[in-house]
Amino acid sequence: MYKLFFHLVFKRMDPEKAHYAAFRWIRGAARVPVLRTYIAAALAPHYKELRTEALGLRMHGPFGLAAGFDKNAVAIDGMAMLGFDHVEIGTVTGEPQPGNPKKRLFRLVQDRALINRMGFNNEGSLAVAARLASRNPVFKTTVGVNIGKTKVVAEADAASDYVKSTERLAAFADYLVVNVSSPNTPGLRNLQATEALRPLLTAVRDAADRTVRTRRVPLLVKIAPDLADEDIDAVADLAVELGLDGIIATNTTISREGLRTKGAVVDETGGLSGAPLKERSLEVLRRLYARVGDRLTLVGVGGIENAEDAWQRILAGATLVQGYSAFIYEGPFYARAIHKGLAARLNNSPYATLADAVGADVKKKAEAA
Repeated sequence: MYKLFFHLVFKRMDPEKAHYAAFRWIRGAARVPVLRTYIAAALAPHYKELRTEALGLRMHGPFGLAAGFDKNAVAIDGMAMLGFDHVEIGTVTGEPQPGNPKKRLFRLVQDRALINRMGFNNEGSLAVAARLASRNPVFKTTVGVNIGKTKVVAEADAASDYVKSTERLAAFADYLVVNVSSPNTPGLRNLQATEALRPLLTAVRDAADRTVRTRRVPLLVKIAPDLADEDIDAVADLAVELGLDGIIATNTTISREGLRTKGAVVDETGGLSGAPLKERSLEVLRRLYARVGDRLTLVGVGGIENAEDAWQRILAGATLVQGYSAFIYEGPFYARAIHKGLAARLNNSPYATLADAVGADVKKKAEAA
């Protein structure tokens, strides 16, 4: 039903307008008590075998919504209603900004992909913090907060901008993510170099600890799939050295290799997400797990279209898995299908728990070597 609706309606709409239309419907449904209860019962059934502990947090399952969909923390209950076990909001910047000029979001339907150059359009950390502070949750869900650099802030001053957001948002975050991997903010990816990343992460960690004294706010870093393998190893080693809690692999890619879609849309600048990112993201995840093992929580994202994709990420080392682009193509039953398929795969596997399956393929390969 949704796929027919997508082809008849959403496919004919401007992608950004379609996004906000869907957003309004989700938020509206979540505000109606009887309706949201019915939707959650249908779309967010909980499987006991999928219960997950990660980052010191307990979740209904491992599958969450990646950053980028809910930039301003306005639809957390709506996304939990649809079955996402955690919701990562943002990317939020120190100051409000409109993002890049439109048109800035493009569908590659044949490839089940998106190209975006949104440019961290958001209301800023002060406004988002106020919204989170006043939130009265309807559904219990884990909320991650993804922070990035304000575009007009110089690269040399990036740490202070991240610290500003941390001081405003850490108290409301179940976990924090430092985003240094979007291709749509000039100079941002330069911060992935370890000589720049070390002081940045140290400053954010210190700010989180200084701001929230009653608990330790887990801190993760999100990396690009376009990093060279040796740079992935360097970031992994740095994360362990600094005592980070995890790494999210991966953000969007600037590569256009292997696309079936033809025409001018392929040449649009921005980050590519969706199915074409699948293999590289999985490759990065395997490399990270081989490097850090269980010392860090790894989050697999990029090309998660179905339960098999999510299961492969878990076997490759991901404790948590996230999706976004496939939600656009699969619709409201996306999370439900992944939960159902994951539960079936776990029950048919040799693993007693989901935690036992994490990194199993990488461990087997290491033992056979």
